[in-house]
Amino acid sequence: MKRLAFGLTVAGIASAAVVESAFSRNVEWSGFGEEVVHHRKDIGISKARSGLQLEGLKFIGDVGPFSNVSVNGIMRISYDAVYDLNDDEYGDKAGGAAFLNSYGLANIGAPTLVPVNGSGLGPAGGLGVGNFAAINILGPRVEEITGAPVGTFSGPTGMLAGNTFVDSYPDNPNVGMITLGDHLRNHADGVAFGVPVRPCDTDSRGCINDYMDADKKELASPEIFSDRADWLRELYVDATLLGSGDNEINFRLGKQQVIWGRTDLFRVLDVINPVDYSRNNIYDELEDIRIPMWMLKADFRFGATGSFDDLNMQVVWNFDKFRPNNLGQCGTPNVILDAGCFFRGMKNLWDNGGTVANFAPFDPADPSLGLLATNFGPQTIGIRNVDLPSWKLSNTQLGFKVEGVSGDFGWSVNALTYRSQLPSLRAGGVEVVNPFTGGEAQTYDHLIAFDVAFPRINLIGASVDYYSQAIDTVFRVEIAGTQGEEFANTLRPELYSESDAVRFVIGADKNFFIRSLNKDRAFLISGQIFGQHLLDHELEQATLGKVGMPDWEKNHIATLLIKGWWMNDRLSPQVIMAHDFRAGATVVSPSVDWLISDNWQLVLTANYKTGGSDHKFDDCRLCNPFGPFTTSIPALPEHGTDGLTSGSAGLTGFEPLGRFRSGPLGMAEKEDEIQIAIRYRF
Repeated sequence: MKRLAFGLTVAGIASAAVVESAFSRNVEWSGFGEEVVHHRKDIGISKARSGLQLEGLKFIGDVGPFSNVSVNGIMRISYDAVYDLNDDEYGDKAGGAAFLNSYGLANIGAPTLVPVNGSGLGPAGGLGVGNFAAINILGPRVEEITGAPVGTFSGPTGMLAGNTFVDSYPDNPNVGMITLGDHLRNHADGVAFGVPVRPCDTDSRGCINDYMDADKKELASPEIFSDRADWLRELYVDATLLGSGDNEINFRLGKQQVIWGRTDLFRVLDVINPVDYSRNNIYDELEDIRIPMWMLKADFRFGATGSFDDLNMQVVWNFDKFRPNNLGQCGTPNVILDAGCFFRGMKNLWDNGGTVANFAPFDPADPSLGLLATNFGPQTIGIRNVDLPSWKLSNTQLGFKVEGVSGDFGWSVNALTYRSQLPSLRAGGVEVVNPFTGGEAQTYDHLIAFDVAFPRINLIGASVDYYSQAIDTVFRVEIAGTQGEEFANTLRPELYSESDAVRFVIGADKNFFIRSLNKDRAFLISGQIFGQHLLDHELEQATLGKVGMPDWEKNHIATLLIKGWWMNDRLSPQVIMAHDFRAGATVVSPSVDWLISDNWQLVLTANYKTGGSDHKFDDCRLCNPFGPFTTSIPALPEHGTDGLTSGSAGLTGFEPLGRFRSGPLGMAEKEDEIQIAIRYRF
């Protein structure tokens, strides 16, 4: 019934558009309706989206001092039936009971898997933080390491949450959950925990207000039920103010996309609009997944000036309320880097408490004394708040660009001050109650309790393109440097640090003939390499492994596109490949685009990924925030061996920081898909 109702809505709007275009000579309408279906390996249907997009242009003409005034708009609505058709994976029935590794149990003859949020030391659940009976078991070895008399506690067995002992999680039952990272490997190691995955109207656990809190109808029809009126995709006014000679100023005011840069896929300069990665990860065209914002764009055109064949200047003021990238919500088909699942699970841990895999103190001399799943009470670890910048003048974003043409070179110089569209997790400022001693809440170094922020970033960059007639090839280069970005860093007490970053893309496009395949039409080959260099990267060797920043100091991703045309350009097969060198991850995506008629279009795509999902990094299980109770072995030499100083010993796991080394390609390794889209244009 929902799909029928949506279809009738689409038909009604399309009919209205036809009537409008028939009776208004100054309004131009076009658009399309589409049906998109994705089938994911081992999952089944992962998308079944019906969509409609209308594009209109109203030409007005001269208005006062302005000429060529027009109003442009794009409306888009969609309905994704996957939340009904595959509700065991993505809907109201998703998830189940989650289980975690507790390696230390194997040494006492018990199974290594325990259910999430069970109570008690043993197969029934994790070791309770503040469990004095268990501390007394571990105490002699901890005392040997630290010299502190930690084995002499007495008191009730249980978990100390504030000043109250609790033994269960009435607000956090083990239903409708998955284990973080389970889609890549069973019972992932590191800081893994249970994550609720059902839509937020079915299960509100871990839902972050105004950030990752979509209910089922908002997931299925994000444009219709958006509180930011996303059904109105673009709406802006264009106008020209003429000066003397070749000089003119073109204004565009309204909800729009502003595109900087000259390259595809990777956003080096093209960072003004946030991006909706929940639509199809990184694999849709940027034009379809950029999130339009309310902006003023002014282009000052000077024409041929001095040594320049053309010279222009552009000012962009993004005065819209801040909006971050949409990373996807856990329980939906596309969650880039699996970040949405980490966020939801961590928010649930803060609100309701829960079990974390293999978290208890670790001693390599006697593993039976540690690596036990551990129960945490509410408001001890996790994500406390997400600080989405409110609207005020200081939170708006301003960009400036100068571009021109000099002979065969096109170039630009760019500057932008904006808010990071990616979240930064900041520890160190979150007050918690020590679960071992109670008392007043205070801050603790190296504790995985976070507030989320979106810091201010300043960007300076440039781009160049050059056409070589001798080899019939276009070369493209972009470079940008940023100041103010924040990255995870387990060396720092607050678990993050700033780093200046440099990113670049070098690309080339060439048409060439393969006469044996097509003697009448050239193929397009396009290659590019993207690079990122963190200038303030920190990485050190601790007792058990590397600690510091999980992001690679230097990394490169290469892409290759080969595209051909047949049947008077109505049939166009292509293959896109990308390889992340440090992650060791590759994606290959062949597709065929068939323009059946002037109205009907069919696109068939495969998306195959391999490698890159096995990276581990320091997970801060041995960061000792509550010394001496969480002491295991010494960390870095400068952190001492008194058992009281926090600092990581470098025990590694896949969760949560391995995702930054795996990258978006590696984290999607298990998401091979066949995709089909049919579109009717009118």
